[in-house]
Amino acid sequence: MDPIDQIRFSVHDSINNVEVGPKHVSLALLGEFQRDVTDFLKGTTRDVDPLQVQISIETGSLVFVASGLLSATTLWADLTHITSPDALTLIDSKRANVLERWQAAAREKPNRSYTLADKAGQALFVVDARSTLTKVDDVWVQVEKYLHGKIIDMGGKTKANVHLELENGQAVTVSSSHEVLAQDERNRLYRPALLHVAAEENLHTGELRNLRLLAFETHQPSYDDEEFRLMVERGTKAWEDVVSATEWTAELRGGQT
Repeated sequence: MDPIDQIRFSVHDSINNVEVGPKHVSLALLGEFQRDVTDFLKGTTRDVDPLQVQISIETGSLVFVASGLLSATTLWADLTHITSPDALTLIDSKRANVLERWQAAAREKPNRSYTLADKAGQALFVVDARSTLTKVDDVWVQVEKYLHGKIIDMGGKTKANVHLELENGQAVTVSSSHEVLAQDERNRLYRPALLHVAAEENLHTGELRNLRLLAFETHQPSYDDEEFRLMVERGTKAWEDVVSATEWTAELRGGQT
């Protein structure tokens, strides 16, 4: 779905036949719901900083309205998949855990339900006692990948890890060895880098784990004025005997334009 600035999280239930709301909620439910909303917003990639998110509490059961979410890249990607039958497999694992907790709570307390809604209150997803969320067993395979980002830390006394910040802001740790890092003569810290790594990849989610550095690769994405000049020079020379490109093309087509 397209990013919006606000999501409404609500929990519906009753205590002693009175509907749950800001003025009538148990301390346990309030604490659990606050934790779940925080975990869902952060996910494993932490592209949402809870310290920067504004929360208002509204009536209509217990409603937490979270604002300041336009830059939450993975959150919006997950909300695109959340209505899929394979949602628990497709979305961030931490968010999937929240949905599983909600489903378990709703089955234990049939009056309990949880809703994610947009700014206008339109429900995006509901978890209740009738929900049938299931998770496909994870399948991990060995892969090799090229990761581009900025190196924010390297080395260490006991572990020779490379800490890479990817272009989407996610930070990953790539294991290496003291020998490999010692042989590299370039100062790569706080500079863009292209890493060739071996890893295990989740076939369902694309998540990588157990990353291991194979090599630093040459990466030169910037525009090279001299190389462009040479290409233009070679192209001009190749076409210098062609008076008319249109006539030349027509001749190749057997005289038809």
